[in-house]
Parts: sequence; structure tokens; C-alpha cells
Amino acid sequence: MRVPTAGSAPPRIMVVRCPPLCPTQPPGPDTNPAGPQAARLFERVIAVVTGFCPNVEVTEPGVCAFGARGPARYFGGEAVLASKIIAAVAELGVESRVGVADGMFAAQLAASSAGPVGPFLVIPPGGTAGFLATQPVSVLADQGLADQNMATRDLAGLLKRLGLLTLGDLAALPVSDVASRFGDTGEAVHRLARGLDSRPLAARPPDRDLSVAREFDPPEPLAEPVVFAAKTLAEQLHAGLAARGLTCVRVQVQVTWADGGESSRLWRHDGLLAAAGVADRVRWQLDGWRAGPGDGHYAQGGIGVLRLVPDQVVRATGHQLALWGEAVISDRVARAAMRVQAMLGHEAVLRPVTGGGRNVSEQVSHVPFGEKREPSLAVGPPWPGRIMGAAPGVVYPAAREAEVADDAGQLVTVTGRCVLSAAPARLVIGREPPRRITAWAGPWPLSERWWDPGAARRRARFQLATDDGRAWLAVVRGSRWLIEAGYF
Repeated sequence: MRVPTAGSAPPRIMVVRCPPLCPTQPPGPDTNPAGPQAARLFERVIAVVTGFCPNVEVTEPGVCAFGARGPARYFGGEAVLASKIIAAVAELGVESRVGVADGMFAAQLAASSAGPVGPFLVIPPGGTAGFLATQPVSVLADQGLADQNMATRDLAGLLKRLGLLTLGDLAALPVSDVASRFGDTGEAVHRLARGLDSRPLAARPPDRDLSVAREFDPPEPLAEPVVFAAKTLAEQLHAGLAARGLTCVRVQVQVTWADGGESSRLWRHDGLLAAAGVADRVRWQLDGWRAGPGDGHYAQGGIGVLRLVPDQVVRATGHQLALWGEAVISDRVARAAMRVQAMLGHEAVLRPVTGGGRNVSEQVSHVPFGEKREPSLAVGPPWPGRIMGAAPGVVYPAAREAEVADDAGQLVTVTGRCVLSAAPARLVIGREPPRRITAWAGPWPLSERWWDPGAARRRARFQLATDDGRAWLAVVRGSRWLIEAGYF
């Protein structure tokens, strides 16, 4: 897909999205298993899509895209082409959604919105701006890998708090005001809101000598050492591009196997491909090429050569660092985390993702660093009985036994109607010294799964402040006091 020159028609992009194979799909009994098995299945999906258009870009696991103008003319229209692709992918036993629009961002949103309206959604030429205008600003938070788009997520939340609820509200603002107030991130999302992809218009084919390669002798049969080498190669690639004032927005990962065969895949990322992002894509690609769900060996006998080719480069305009250097610190943390993953495995470094749930122990899910995945419990639905206010600083893996007594030293009890026997005055947690309770709030009753006798739970929760300046989230279950979390 080439960026159009001034005066040319905007590109028509078709995005094919397979929800069960996307890491953003919450795990559940109705979704395909994630990891290498899903990656291998997605390789088969890509092979099917390549039969309709040979130049397919993979944006993330479970999602691919291609220029739709030529293939649509050949197959009789965009709707016909989308139907044929959905039917061909369904023969693999995979559900898919297709979106078509003027530009990648709008096509991705169309593919995500296709479920309720049908298996595909085609935005007519020239209708992209109107389609985007009705979209909530929260869709901006889904752009890029989760560890690379924290600024965009924060900005999407800030825009909502400022009263800019839709992309149309954002697009109506002058670009100069958005750029001066929100910097590079604000300018990038403003382009998306106006229907302009974030990829700069100065894209051009790179020189061949900008590629980097690593040879393995003997061929490497396992993925982890290759991914570790890919991190070093990605840093070399970007160092070479930076020396020429360039940066990469699309990269080709090429592998030469021990049996002489070759495999390659194009990866696109409009947020500009950082070294950590390139290494992630190498991992996903290698997972898709594994022979089976066993020990990770490859049917071709191992990897002889790994090559990274910058397929599309643009001028590097630089990035404004935060006042206290947070951007630099985040990059250093990402590099360190991925080194640990290369040595100990992809699941060795996890990051917390906040989500929904009534209990504090349910509101944080841990996902591998670098993966874009939704929490196990969605934030959107209401959660009656959820503790409001600031989140606790520490949530204990297992609730700690405690005693709460009144001024007379008697254990405080709570009746079935949530009536206290006396005001809480003293807290003892385990074998720690007693603490004087200076303030308290509650009780808040919570009755969960009352329809299921085996899983039903009835509790009363309290917030307790003690004389050492700390606060606690306590729960009474039966006649037992437990400490679930602490506010520090």
C-alpha cells in the first residue's frame, strides 16, 4: 500500500479481523486458544487472504490489511470481495469481520464495528469523515501495542473528561490548538479524527543495504534464541536508519530455513516501529510457523538466517521528550523487560491491566509485557457493589486474618441486617501489634451468586483508618474479619 500523492484519490483499505485470534479478545470458553496455536491458525488465514491480494500487511495478530481498489475491481466490488474472503476464512473454522474505508484507521474501526451490522462494513468513498465523526474518542486508546500507546490512552481519557466525546468533536478543533496543547500525540490523533492516517506522506522505498541479518550456524531449532537475536537486529536496524535521518513504518521479516526454503511477512505499525515492536512481530511470526503445539521446533529443520528489511521508511521528525524524561525511562524499561523475556520466556514479565469486577482482587489482570490484551472482566458493564474511590495500593493474594474489637475489647460483629454490635476501635492483623482505629466507613453488604448455592457468598465490607496513618479494606464473612487490601 503506497501513500497517495497530493490530489490523488484516498486509498481504499480492506481490513480482515479474526476476533478469536486477536490478543485483545478476552479469554473464554468460546474463543480459540491464544499463543502459538492461534498464530499457526492465523498463518492459514493470511494464506487465504493472500489468494485474493498478494500484498498483505499484518498489523497485529489476528488482523491483516491490503489495498482494496485493484482486487475489488477484479472480483466485482468491495462487498463481493469481502463476502468471498469471509466465506474462504470460514472454511478454516475461523470467524472473521471485514471493514473497508478510505484509510487504515477507518477500515480498522469498520472491521471492529462489523459484528452488529453484519459480517462486513463498507464505508462508501468520501464517507469516512462522517463515519469517524460519530465514533467515541475511546477508540483512540486501541491504537498500537499496549506498552507503546500509554500516552494515547491517557489522552483519550483526558479528551473525554474535557467534554470531547466523539472524534467529530476533536476534528472540529483547530490543529494548531490541539498540537500546542497536547503535543505530537495530540496532533497524531487529530489526524486520525479527520480521516487522515498517521503514516506521514513522505514514504518512499528504502535502499536495500538498510536491511540487517543474523546467520545461525548450525540452524537454530527454537524460537527464543532467534527472538533474542531479533532484538539486537532491530536496534541495529534503527541505528542505521537514524544515522540517515529515517525511521521505519513497515518492516519485512524474512527467514531462511535449514532446508533452503524462505518465508517472509510484512508488518505495519502507524505509530512507527520501535525496536521493541519489531522484536514482538518476529515472535508472533515465529509462533505462526511452528510445526505444532509441542516444544516449539520447526518442521523445516531450524532457522538459518533471520533478516529484517525496512520495506517503507519516512523522514524522522523526532519526538518531544516529557519534561521529566518519562519517555526515556519508559524506553529503558521496555528494553530491560524484553531482555528478561528473551532469557526466561514470554510469560516471565507481566504487566497489570485494570478492568472490571466487584472485588479488588478481580480488577487487575496480568498479561505478558508487549501484548495488547483486554482485561478478563470488562470495565464497561456496571458492577453493583464495587468499592468506589481511590484504588488500594496493595491487594493481598490471600485475605489476611484480623480481629476488630470495640473499646471494651469485645469482638465487633455484624448482623444479617448489617447492624454493628459496637463501633470499631482496635484492629489486629495477624500477629502484628494492635492499631487504634481513628475512622471507619461501612458496612457495605455484598451478596454474590445468590442463585448458585455452591458459589454464593455474603459479606460486609468496611474501610478502616488507623493511627499509624494507614487505611485498610476489611470484610466480614460469617464471624471472621479479613483484610483484603491496604491503602498506603
